[in-house]
Amino acid sequence: MSQEITRIVDNIAHDKNIDRESIFADLEEAMVSAIRKQFGEPESEITVHIDRSTGEITAFKDKVQIDMKHLGRIPAQTAKQVMIQKIKANERDSIYTEFSKRKGTIVSGSVVRYESGTLIVNLDHRAEGFMPKNEQIMGQSHHPGERIRCLILDVKEASGQVKIILSRTHPDFIRKLFELEVPEISENIIEIRALVREAGYRSKVAVASSDEKVDPVGACVGVRGSRIKNIVDELGGEKIDIVRWNESSQVLIANGLMPAKVSEIALCFEMGKATVVVDEDQLSLAIGKHGQNVRLAARLTGWDIDILTPDEYNQGIERLTNYVKSVVGDDTLVDKLIALGVISVLDLEDVGAEPLINELGIDAGLAKKLIAAASEEAKRLAAEPKKQAESLLEQQGDRQRDEPALGEELETTDNEQTVANNE
Repeated sequence: MSQEITRIVDNIAHDKNIDRESIFADLEEAMVSAIRKQFGEPESEITVHIDRSTGEITAFKDKVQIDMKHLGRIPAQTAKQVMIQKIKANERDSIYTEFSKRKGTIVSGSVVRYESGTLIVNLDHRAEGFMPKNEQIMGQSHHPGERIRCLILDVKEASGQVKIILSRTHPDFIRKLFELEVPEISENIIEIRALVREAGYRSKVAVASSDEKVDPVGACVGVRGSRIKNIVDELGGEKIDIVRWNESSQVLIANGLMPAKVSEIALCFEMGKATVVVDEDQLSLAIGKHGQNVRLAARLTGWDIDILTPDEYNQGIERLTNYVKSVVGDDTLVDKLIALGVISVLDLEDVGAEPLINELGIDAGLAKKLIAAASEEAKRLAAEPKKQAESLLEQQGDRQRDEPALGEELETTDNEQTVANNE
């Protein structure tokens, strides 16, 4: 029986990843509870010791040895209940400690079921992970028994259980997949400098290499696209753009807008805005479906990106030139404004007077005059579409008043036909 105790303790410690010593301590405490239940003497001094190597139990009540075999059924049941509670508590602590250390890493598991949209995943027969609906990739569904990989997003204790929150939509999920698929990343030869994602649709990853001989983009794509294909397959076909990182904002923005080709970029540091000019045939590529490409590029680079065609860009410059000329008397200031990233009257209003004074050395009075006039011009430009819409509505109303109603036309035609028949 003594050897049986050590064998059971060893099995529990192995299966539930609980410290062996803590199980023995819990057993001793449970037995103390059983002895108190047997004798009903809460003030008595009771000690129990289990030999860790042989499993032999020695118990004392008020320094008098007790034979544990003589305890009744009810005290034994008490010891069992205390032991179950303590093992469960120890197991929760063990799971919490283990998975807290693994937070932010990828874990594999098998799908168990859906509960009100939340996906339950069996991680290692000891713990279940919870993947809320907003952490699941839209359009993907999983079947019981299916093996999936996910990111451990968070680990917390709630309602007496450990909740392991999983995610497949977090950007770090892609980051960790790249670390698994691209050895150069895990070896710190290649670094992911920026990563943005719209889960299930598209991601952009900016990479840089610390070794000139290693092409960061080529290494991430792999031979014939083998490495990137594995990641795309894991994500259910999500598009991934791998772009080369560059410290120059202009180069990075151009790279970030790929696959579109950029003609020109004007940066306005005061507004954090980049005006990007692309040819007409590249416009739809640059913007992307539902604006996705430019939106992700803006998040990747940290710049507010405004995309224009050459005609739109030239119209803005022309309007700015005419405006400056009307206020200042000449257009020599326009080139300086363009260098500052101001390419329209609206930009001038947003920038304000201070950069014109500090950066361009313009007289404070003139700068304020330019900005004040720009505000008035901006209001006028904003009112133009409204006036056009009102004018269009008036024209439609005039046409409707001039044209007879359909019922009147029919009535007139019917009357004429009646007269003709009578004749």
